[in-house]
Amino acid sequence: MYQHQSIRQFHQEIANGTIECTQVVQHYLSRISATSHLNAFVEVFTDEALKRASELDQKKLSGASLGKLFGVVIGIKDVICFKGHKVTAASRILEDFTSLYSATAVERLLAEDAIIIGSLNCDEFAMGSSNEHSAYGKVLNALDESRVPGGSSGGSAVAVQAGLCMVSLGSDTGGSVRQPADFCGIIGLKPTYGRISRHGLIAYASSFDQIGIFSTNVDDAALLLEVMAGADEYDSTVSSEPVPPYSQQLSANEKYRIAYFEESLEHPSLDPEIKTATYNLFQQLREQGHTVSPVSFEFLDYIVPAYYVLTTAEASSNLSRFDGVKYGPRKNNPSGDLTAFYQLNRSAGFGKEVKRRIMLGNFVLSSGYYDAYFTQAQKVRSLIINKTDEVFRDHDLLLMPTVPAPAFPFGDKSKDPIEMFLADLFTVYANLSGIPAISIPLFSHSNGMPFGVQIMTNRFKELTLLRASKSFPSPVEPTK
Repeated sequence: MYQHQSIRQFHQEIANGTIECTQVVQHYLSRISATSHLNAFVEVFTDEALKRASELDQKKLSGASLGKLFGVVIGIKDVICFKGHKVTAASRILEDFTSLYSATAVERLLAEDAIIIGSLNCDEFAMGSSNEHSAYGKVLNALDESRVPGGSSGGSAVAVQAGLCMVSLGSDTGGSVRQPADFCGIIGLKPTYGRISRHGLIAYASSFDQIGIFSTNVDDAALLLEVMAGADEYDSTVSSEPVPPYSQQLSANEKYRIAYFEESLEHPSLDPEIKTATYNLFQQLREQGHTVSPVSFEFLDYIVPAYYVLTTAEASSNLSRFDGVKYGPRKNNPSGDLTAFYQLNRSAGFGKEVKRRIMLGNFVLSSGYYDAYFTQAQKVRSLIINKTDEVFRDHDLLLMPTVPAPAFPFGDKSKDPIEMFLADLFTVYANLSGIPAISIPLFSHSNGMPFGVQIMTNRFKELTLLRASKSFPSPVEPTK
């Protein structure tokens, strides 16, 4: 039975001839079938994955040059386009929609000989923090099936957590990679905004969205980032900054200047065990020679409101195209009235959470409220960006808990949208400021669930981020 340790180890086994791509794909297909109740996959590309694995095995036998991701089995979130395959954003409004092209990120993975094994479940249109808002039903956390896996990329997190693929792709608008990674005890990386092309990523909030990576180790995340990052003629927001060979430059023996926001660790919503474990980690880092200093951050209570005002505004605009004419199933409309036609299709196609956010977005953009909400939220975002620049003038890293509390039971927060929004308290900061962030698993809670810490660096400092993550202390138990 194949046991994934790292892509490097897998490639050694391939080179030694002890394993073939076809065997590995068969292993993962068996695992997916055995754990289908977790509901991580929307669709499994069984025949296609086996065919590609066979072709790659023949390519190796021919002596041809092999790609950086030769035979690596990857799952992709159901908001990322893959030509000739369904992409529905876990919504009825895109039921049976087949993509006409592949996302740039997917094309780059395939160009390096990766195998895409299937599309992964998520909150509808990436809107949610628990993966309870999917047209395909909820995804179960493999560590405790009574608890949420996090969202919106819950399926992507569980697929890696449960060993259903080697690595997976998600999208991160306000923590949708890092929060489920934390809940599932794996690594979740959100790169700098614009580091990876958004071409082929179904938009939620265009100035926040970024494709992210789930893995079980830093090396695998670094390699995927290296392959996918870089300029793209199809995305005007992507950066042309050179892409370092991340996977080859992870070894470093550096002492970091680390900052943390005092307000985040003293916030009343923070679980006491997470607070204690984080402070213990700071002390351990100091003992290793790093500098760890508190920094005042007076905007903590403003980041969630600003985030939800801005993202819902962008969502209301982005989702206006899904109207039953351009996209979505068309419902019969005997009245012939166009407004009634739109209402009928959108009411039937969108789920409750998406409707809530569209209506909120329309409200904050409406006449008489635009300046009071949207304009003010943009001002808060500018203040946060300025504060971020100030912090990184004197520090290399910024540390923060990934989540206020570990994975919660299904239904625990679903009746109170405000409480659910507050679950994003520590993750939305990186999206508002556009900086890269990674969640790494370090601790175990007394309830048995994992939790970790979130590391952030300045924009396009992913190499520093990855090096620091790789050199962090071994997991430590929190004081109970």
